Amino acid sequence: MKFSQMKYERPDAEQLKAELNGLTEKLKAAKSYTEAKELFLAEEKLNKHISTLANLAHIRHTIGTRDAFYDGEMKFWNKVDPELEECQQGWTQAMLESPYRKDFAEEYGNLMFLKAEIKCKTFSPVIIEELQKENELADEYEKLLASAQIPFEGGVYTLSQLTPFKSDPDDARRLAAWKAEGNWYKENQAKLDDLYDQLVHLRDKMGKKLGYEGYTTLGYYRMGRNCYTKEDVEKFRKAVVKYLVPVADSIYREQAKRLGKEYPMSFADNALEFRSGNPKPIGTPDEILAMGRKFYDELSPETSEFFRMMLDNELLDVLSTEGKRSGGYCTSIADYEVPFIFANFNGTQHDVEVVTHEAGHAFAAYMNRHRIPTSYIWPGMEGCEVHSMSMEFLAWPWAEGFFGEDARKFRYSHLSGALTFIPYGTMVDHFQHIVFEKPDMTPRERHDTWKELLGIYRSWMVTFRSTARGKAGSVSIIFTLCRSIILIIAWHRPLHSRSGRCSRKTARMLGNTTWLTLVRAAAASSPSC
Repeated sequence: MKFSQMKYERPDAEQLKAELNGLTEKLKAAKSYTEAKELFLAEEKLNKHISTLANLAHIRHTIGTRDAFYDGEMKFWNKVDPELEECQQGWTQAMLESPYRKDFAEEYGNLMFLKAEIKCKTFSPVIIEELQKENELADEYEKLLASAQIPFEGGVYTLSQLTPFKSDPDDARRLAAWKAEGNWYKENQAKLDDLYDQLVHLRDKMGKKLGYEGYTTLGYYRMGRNCYTKEDVEKFRKAVVKYLVPVADSIYREQAKRLGKEYPMSFADNALEFRSGNPKPIGTPDEILAMGRKFYDELSPETSEFFRMMLDNELLDVLSTEGKRSGGYCTSIADYEVPFIFANFNGTQHDVEVVTHEAGHAFAAYMNRHRIPTSYIWPGMEGCEVHSMSMEFLAWPWAEGFFGEDARKFRYSHLSGALTFIPYGTMVDHFQHIVFEKPDMTPRERHDTWKELLGIYRSWMVTFRSTARGKAGSVSIIFTLCRSIILIIAWHRPLHSRSGRCSRKTARMLGNTTWLTLVRAAAASSPSC
């Protein structure tokens, strides 16, 4: 079914709660595994439907944040989601305590119970009010970014639409674009700082209400981390500083030489990789998607079927328009067993990376669309990045089709960008650990902390004036080193005709195994799969 034909209707929240609670009570009274399994499958079906309605509202709201109807629906879901979570947690607890737990584990694997145990650590009815407020603040942040109207050279642009000018080969024009964007962030800095400050204190309060030291432990549980710890992450950060920061530093030193710039460079100069201009995809958005179809057709029969299905059913929304949320994401529409890709094409190489990265997520979800339980369709955030980052590199042999004469520049930019992202992603993770260890820091102190970390992880950046655009002014409070870890693994993926088979192998493992098991399988299969 086409996305435009998928029907949305606001559900009766009280009826949903009654249905969930009714299934829970029946599960507790089940007299056999057969009866318990029927209830389990019924609860899976109901949750798929709830997820479908919530995601349809969310997707359509992010496509048009000015749409009054879906703005109202998001307000509904922001309030109802935490209330439904209380009912769903009751079901989860009943499953954990079920006398048929061993039978479920034998048929569906024990990971579903590991996930359930972690999920129970993330919620209590005492934080429903905070969860509702968290949803409201996150939505407010997204709408603020989507509202940006930035004057530049006689035109008015959204944040996404301004992006190409920020890497223009002309030094004066590029700097002017960065200043124009910076002015918008500066004008909205107080709002961004306030949103962030409210979220930090709110999440710190949630963590403490659940019995933790603050938000960090709760944050790990909310991300579903089931096989590594805060101490492991600290070791990873130290290794990044010791081994990868010097490599990234050498990349930017060479870039400065190519551009004829003094080192370290400004943010504006760091954005230009080649004096002749950064690699740009050839053709219109439709032509880029057509090249994506060619890539997936030639990669494997499964990827061909998948991407053609996405195109035929309007499951990619990629044009950058006014009022559209910034960034990109991939999600699922459970009742229809299809993924959906949201993006903002803007004429840069990132348009192609959407066709590979987000479609890597989508392909993995599509290959696992029939999984039971549905919690196995998507793994933790780390596992998700295995498929997206690998797909980016698997597309290298098709770079000429996407970039023409810029293909060589793209491969260099893509690989060097993968390397230099690792210190950045690790820095964001480090920053957020500090923020939640010291939740009472002022916005100014957070900005200063961000600048200090720039000196450790990104010494090639000249830090001048305000860093209002940094994560100190953002609401994306997740621990963001998943992609950094995956980039190291992705380089081991083979770039030859058997790549499609390798991708299929790890995609099918997806959510029914832990992160470390998936990593070992991906790494072990690289030389010969």
